Amino acid sequence: MSRGRQFAALLSLLLLAGAGPPRPPAHPPLATGAARFDWFEYTGDDSVYRRYPAGPGQYNNPILPGFYPDPSMCRVGDNYYLVNSSFAYFPGVPIFHSKDLVHWTQIGSILDRPSQLNLDSAGISRGIFAPVIREHAGVFYMITTLVDRGDTFLVTATNPAGPWSDPIWLPAVNGIDPSLFFDDNGRAYVVNNGEPIGPPLYQGHRAIWMQEYDIAHKTMIGPRKLIVNGGVDLSKHPIWIEAPHIFKVGRMYYLIDAEGGTAEQHSEVVFRSDAVWGPYVPSAHNPILTQRQLDPNRPLPITSTGHADFVETPTGEWWAVFLGTRPYANDMYNIGRETFLLPVHWKDGWPTILDGDATVPYVHADPALPQQPAPAIPLSGNFTYRDQFDGSSLAPYWNIIRTPRGDPWYDLTSTPGWLTIRGRAEDIGGKGQPSFVGRRQQHVWASASTAMEYVPARNGDKAGIVAFQSENYYYFLGVALRDGRSVVELERHDGPSSAARGEIVASVPMEPSADRPLYLKIEARGALYNFYYSTEPGAWTLLAGDADGTILSTKVAGGFVGTMLGMYVYSAPPAGGTR
Repeated sequence: MSRGRQFAALLSLLLLAGAGPPRPPAHPPLATGAARFDWFEYTGDDSVYRRYPAGPGQYNNPILPGFYPDPSMCRVGDNYYLVNSSFAYFPGVPIFHSKDLVHWTQIGSILDRPSQLNLDSAGISRGIFAPVIREHAGVFYMITTLVDRGDTFLVTATNPAGPWSDPIWLPAVNGIDPSLFFDDNGRAYVVNNGEPIGPPLYQGHRAIWMQEYDIAHKTMIGPRKLIVNGGVDLSKHPIWIEAPHIFKVGRMYYLIDAEGGTAEQHSEVVFRSDAVWGPYVPSAHNPILTQRQLDPNRPLPITSTGHADFVETPTGEWWAVFLGTRPYANDMYNIGRETFLLPVHWKDGWPTILDGDATVPYVHADPALPQQPAPAIPLSGNFTYRDQFDGSSLAPYWNIIRTPRGDPWYDLTSTPGWLTIRGRAEDIGGKGQPSFVGRRQQHVWASASTAMEYVPARNGDKAGIVAFQSENYYYFLGVALRDGRSVVELERHDGPSSAARGEIVASVPMEPSADRPLYLKIEARGALYNFYYSTEPGAWTLLAGDADGTILSTKVAGGFVGTMLGMYVYSAPPAGGTR
């Protein structure tokens, strides 16, 4: 029973007995500069799930909505494991488990210790790119690129839920998007995107390279070899061949890659060879997945599809996970690149995902696997989920920005049942580690709300909730101390020129309390966002409506991430300031 329901039950009993209403239990005093949050509720309500509901024996795409790009998966027995890129968020590389490829549960994050992941001063769209998960001889491997911080490394574990090893660096691998392939003769290889031989012939000219990996000595051996130059047809100047994976089916080796960049021209292509080192010949039916030829003005489009990974089930079915986007208008999407699932069909010895002008469906028949129950924390379709902060640690979907250093600045113990966040002089618009805890916006139409207790101490102090795309593009809604007065304000940042201070869109006086919650809510409606506050549950007052949400889109803000919704506390330095 929640604290609220316990208190309501006690109130009813006392009133029946003729007693007056009890006083709520006293909280310990808040430390100066700290804020505490009683709960955080997220609601997603996209019309597409009502228009295309998944019936019995069906699932909805995307299987992981919101900012879950660059999916990779593997099968071990009747278990499936999936990972995604995490860029500059910590912990890094979320890992999910499923038995039916449809219902996924996050079992942790692979890079959950500072010793594994140095994201200090990294831009939000830097850090971890395109992780790949594989299993061999009872050992799980995750290989990835840490951009700007030492390039390629892998970590290992015997349990995919962890713990995972510290990084094993592979400096010989030059490029991004590394993938491991374990051949049935015991040898292993790393394939990756890299520069072509000689000067690039055009912008976006890349190549796929391969080198053998020594499993026993955990190092690269032998020469590197270029196995694909440019893409399917170099004469057509294909761009950004990347995300390579090799599979062996019978006696043939198959190489799948993304091609065309990560925007609307994105696609997936396939090559094959009768030898692991090639030559790799492209399929005549490439691309095997793309939506670039379709009318961008079609209703409820899914676009920018590619970056796939394959798995074979015990029944002989093949399935692919891949990324795609759901624009609300004009190729604008705020929720990032998402993970989709579709079957792989084989014809004349070649795999394909979609033929011709076929669109990615929002509803599809389930894989022929025993269905498992929906996860305790919902991930797909429309849902509402409230985190009561009743546990001893944060749920795995919460993230912070960059690697934590020094003393902990948040806890669930100083006020049990509340998340306490200690503000520091680390601005969310900077390159340090701000006092921010966030989760993904997973729907085009969504809301995030919370109950916060906070009293700012000096000018510039603030605490509340944010819709955060990057250091330069975000909204802050909360309590701040401005010129000695406490206010509830909406602050907008929409580019590098506004990063230092931002624009105050709306502001009203407010007397905050350390023992009476202030309620805050952000409401997303595609390109428009509404911002509310209240001193009583459910009695929302609109502070600012129809705010421009396109500043949170990838098209405007750039980068590779999606919007995060979460809690943020900032304490101005003792010398003062007005940030």
